[in-house]
Amino acid sequence: MAEEILTAKGVVVVPDMLANGGGVTCSYFEWLKNLAHVAPGRMTKKYQSGQNQKILNMMGYVIPENSPHMRKLSGASEIDIVYSGLEEIMNNATAKNWSHAFINDISFRDACFGRAIKRIHHHFEQCGLMI
Repeated sequence: MAEEILTAKGVVVVPDMLANGGGVTCSYFEWLKNLAHVAPGRMTKKYQSGQNQKILNMMGYVIPENSPHMRKLSGASEIDIVYSGLEEIMNNATAKNWSHAFINDISFRDACFGRAIKRIHHHFEQCGLMI
């Protein structure tokens, strides 16, 4: 198996279920956006921009409205918000699975599968279903 050969050579193989989680996460973000009928960040972008401007003004900086530096003060774009959320979720999932693999002396793939099964089992228990 290719994974065994690569692992023996010290290459970290990211399990497909973990790597594919990024696509699933982005689909989830898209679903949330469609439910709300509002793009992420649209409601807060103007507020963030104003807050950035106020902070600079309090520090004594005045930037003219037509300055190219004003673009840097604007609130986060939709893609910035998606990347930020995706990075947070994927880093957290990777760290938890890697830690689980290390603590239990199992492969990264087995750690991902094991944690996924445990999470599904826990969810069913919370819903009152027994497996």
